[in-house]
Amino acid sequence: MTNEKPVEFSKEEWLLHLENLHIQRGDMNRLIMDYLVTEGFKEAAQKFKLESGIQPSVELDTLDERIKIRDAIQHGRIQEAIAMVNKLHPELLDTDHLLHFHLQQQHLIELIRLKNVEEALEFAQSHLAERGELDSDILHELERTLALLAFEDPENSPFGELLHPSQRQKVASELNASILETENRDSSPNLSNVLKLLLWAQNELDNKKIKYPKMTDFANGAIDAPSK
Repeated sequence: MTNEKPVEFSKEEWLLHLENLHIQRGDMNRLIMDYLVTEGFKEAAQKFKLESGIQPSVELDTLDERIKIRDAIQHGRIQEAIAMVNKLHPELLDTDHLLHFHLQQQHLIELIRLKNVEEALEFAQSHLAERGELDSDILHELERTLALLAFEDPENSPFGELLHPSQRQKVASELNASILETENRDSSPNLSNVLKLLLWAQNELDNKKIKYPKMTDFANGAIDAPSK
């Protein structure tokens, strides 16, 4: 059995190869527009349309309802968001039980944030307790949420991430994707799919023991030299 030397690329070779790849500006602009439309960034999409000349795949006015729902969740107005969803797609929350739970859980979180302890306990008992009895995963999430009540400073408790703005964003993104699926539209931006492909390719190279410059900071596009 021969010991083959692993394939290795220097950072300089890798970057030179990337520089020689020619990607059409129009393709990049379409990726950006698709992301803005899918995520519901109407104002940014309007400005980008003027700057790039790229036409969105849908009329931008059709984003209005999703934007209102997203904004309501990001500002903690969960019951308002649920009412808008029921008006827009009456059967959505009846069929997507996990999404409905996450919205109700977020409302419970908002009550705890406002220190409405009695109302939070009453809401949990009347709307969420039965769901927890039927599903162990939901019960676990419900217990984590109610555990916030045990701390004087819940933001700095072991469950404090539930009170972070990213939790609202997580729920808003889940709801946005579900609405798009209901409307038979792509629920994930093409840009996200490109990122997933990059992660998959790097994982394949890692499994084959190939040394290559690895992208470790996706937000800034930072590439680290291969380890020795």
